[in-house]
Amino acid sequence: MDNRILTRQPLQRIPRIQQHSNQVKRKDDKKRVSFSEVLTARLNEKSKVDFSKHAQNRLLARGIEVSEKDLSKLEDGLAKAAEKGSRESLIMVNQVAYVVSVENKTVITAIDDHHLKENVFTNIDSAVFM
Repeated sequence: MDNRILTRQPLQRIPRIQQHSNQVKRKDDKKRVSFSEVLTARLNEKSKVDFSKHAQNRLLARGIEVSEKDLSKLEDGLAKAAEKGSRESLIMVNQVAYVVSVENKTVITAIDDHHLKENVFTNIDSAVFM
């Protein structure tokens, strides 16, 4: 057996490990935001419809105004197309045809009823009438 003398060292306080919360600080306002709030906000952002530059130009050139009600119908039509597995869809809302990339939730182009005559829509796999 070993004959060394063991001396007792005074107990040292071990610092408490702080638990990490699922909150992050936003740089802009130093407010704590929970992960679920950030995730919910991101998902809500994704549910909105974007308009490509081409679609924006078509809306301006053709004098097509998109009201909040029209935008809501367009979003509903997009959701219906997505439920059916569509990729590119023609969505009709109040005499305006929108060609929409369902996967990207982006309006590719818009055509009003005055310009619809004799137009052929290609590269779509569905049509939704709202």
